[in-house]
Amino acid sequence: MMRSFVLVAAVVFGLACGPVSGEAEAASPPLLPLPAKVEPQQGRFDFRHARIAATDSGERAAARRLADLLRHTGAPQLAASSGGRIRFRRNSAVAGAEAYRLTVTPGAVTIEAGTDAGLFYGAETLWQLIAASKDGTIAAMVIDDAPAFAWRGLMLDSARHFQSAAFVKVLIDRMAADKLNVLHWHLTDDQGWRIPIDRYPRLIAVGAWRRPAGAAGTDAQGHPVRYGGFYTKAEIREIVAYAAERHVTIVPEIEMPGHATAAIAAYPMLAAAADPAKVPGADWGVYENLFNTEEATFAFLEDVLDEVIDLFPSTYIHVGGDEAVKAQWIADPRAQARIKALGLRNEGELQGWFIARIGDYLAARGRKIVGWDEILEGHVPPSATVMSWHGIEGGIVAAKAGHDAVLSPSPDFYLDHMQSMSADEPPGRGEVIDWKSFYETPVLPQRLSDGERAHILGVQANLWTEHMRTGEIMERQMWPRAAMLAEIAWTAPERRQWDEFAARLPAELAREKAMGIGYDRTPLEALGTFTAAGDRIAASLEQPVKAGTLHYTTDGSAPLASSPAYAAPLTLAPGTVLRTRSFLGTEPFGEEKGWTLSAAMTRTRRASQLELCSRAVPLRPEDDAPAQGKRAVFWGDIFHPCWIWRGAPLAGIAGLTAEVGQVPFNYQIGADLAKLVFDKPGTRAGELLVRLDKADGPIVARVPLGEAAGNPGVRTLTAVLPVQAGPHDLYFSFAQPGPDPLWMLDRLTLDPAR
Repeated sequence: MMRSFVLVAAVVFGLACGPVSGEAEAASPPLLPLPAKVEPQQGRFDFRHARIAATDSGERAAARRLADLLRHTGAPQLAASSGGRIRFRRNSAVAGAEAYRLTVTPGAVTIEAGTDAGLFYGAETLWQLIAASKDGTIAAMVIDDAPAFAWRGLMLDSARHFQSAAFVKVLIDRMAADKLNVLHWHLTDDQGWRIPIDRYPRLIAVGAWRRPAGAAGTDAQGHPVRYGGFYTKAEIREIVAYAAERHVTIVPEIEMPGHATAAIAAYPMLAAAADPAKVPGADWGVYENLFNTEEATFAFLEDVLDEVIDLFPSTYIHVGGDEAVKAQWIADPRAQARIKALGLRNEGELQGWFIARIGDYLAARGRKIVGWDEILEGHVPPSATVMSWHGIEGGIVAAKAGHDAVLSPSPDFYLDHMQSMSADEPPGRGEVIDWKSFYETPVLPQRLSDGERAHILGVQANLWTEHMRTGEIMERQMWPRAAMLAEIAWTAPERRQWDEFAARLPAELAREKAMGIGYDRTPLEALGTFTAAGDRIAASLEQPVKAGTLHYTTDGSAPLASSPAYAAPLTLAPGTVLRTRSFLGTEPFGEEKGWTLSAAMTRTRRASQLELCSRAVPLRPEDDAPAQGKRAVFWGDIFHPCWIWRGAPLAGIAGLTAEVGQVPFNYQIGADLAKLVFDKPGTRAGELLVRLDKADGPIVARVPLGEAAGNPGVRTLTAVLPVQAGPHDLYFSFAQPGPDPLWMLDRLTLDPAR
């Protein structure tokens, strides 16, 4: 008989945001994702001196996971013993590949499942219950649970910015804690090739390295900076095994036929262009570089996929297939000859043939192809799975055609978008996807029949890292939205309600804090806009997280749930210390934010508080200054950097102080580059222009950029403004000879006459 594996738990700890006690706690436990079914029972289980017992290997693995999670959230070390009252049991009657039953009585806790994954997820749920306890007990209940979707994924882009193997492991751990089970690993793109292929060593010798654009591409000694990295095969095998232990499947992505610049730079014979790229790209956007359609290129891709298959046991291999601009194939006589020989109509059908051929090769190796929804342009194998990023339309088309699909709609599930309009948000794309909007994204298309809907395997959120230079930025952009995705993927849509979820979110954030791992706190802070109201100040507050109630104080004290609730703009005296925080009932939900009010605040605006003149491609780009320390993050439309201060209080104003910076224009936008038109500069470096009332209104200030031009980082400019009566709209733009570097506003202050 197998030796019993037992652990002892002496857990006497509690986290903020603890639940209420009794049956109410059991009916709505502070769990994320929300289980399928929770039945409250009488009594409570005291876990402070309980022991954890397990028998077979899957039970022991789940027990180890529970012990590890408890240790990382404040519990003492667990020791081995016998006769545990927390029991893991194999039970084939609990049907479902990831299903489990968790039974809590006053005398014992039992986790039952028919699979190792079910036991593992039962351990995760028990950990969350224990972590939220304030008194060493948890309410009695029975949880019967199973996921709504089989594919519950995150995509990590390691091509645009490289992350360490340790970072990837931490990400896998966090995914597992919220029952996410697919890590889609984007390993190749125009800007980098991150996986070694023994038969083609230049893929990492050349393709893994680039020189960053702008000032960051040169070090303090004037030498070129070499940026990049790759994962060794030993690291990849270790990460794959680490993920498997946590029931996370890694799906690798090898991009084709587009997003191929790094590979072509390493092996120019792969190129469709007559003059191939010589280095990986340092720009963001869509390069036109495509693999050619020659037999030697297919031999290369098959060799690459052979080694990828050897490293990744996943049934699925992602081959990209997106954003393949066809200009190079149009100009390539070999591609045109291939179209003619195959009897195809155009380059779109040539891509379909290309992907189908790769799909057939993978199918012969026992794998399934996954591609972005552009693969539907061709006759891909019936076994091909479509990842829909053009909204959910690609998923609908795929399901109706009999293909499995994963919904990964842009911008809804793209984690590089802003989470609020705060100036403190990390760099990223400029459309705001607030937490409530993210959580309420529909994921079951109504236009599908029941049979077609069965083809929707699940959902995935994508972390594209063009604008995420550091792990700290990536963490903030991923979490807690990735935890919200976990509930979208696990919990049936009819059971998901934003207000109810928001009530459970503080427990999730408390677990994150206890484990010492990052998430974006900025949306939890109130936004404040301050305007003059006679000799007083009108304070308008906004709560980015649409949940709970915003409370405030005006005496400098910490806000409490009993403090006044914000309902309308406040009119306060200068010098007032205004502090705010949101609450769910009596429990704190948001982060505290405070201001000491002054007249200068009414005359100051960050760029994020200004209206953009246009929103073609709004971004929050990061300053490229190579100096140590925090870089500035700007806000603007890169196609037309122009900002509007509506109703600027110009009465008594004689001047302007502007903090400005520059970012490299490292964007591949093809023919759209011709759409970028700037005012003709009057000086070599250009000027900041200030116009009155209209985008083409009279210029009331023209501030030379000369002193700031040669200095990366934020610089301060001053200007004299003609005296105006009353408020006016001010338009700010830059006159410059071209788009590189691109000038951006950071902060504006109107200076009164002395």
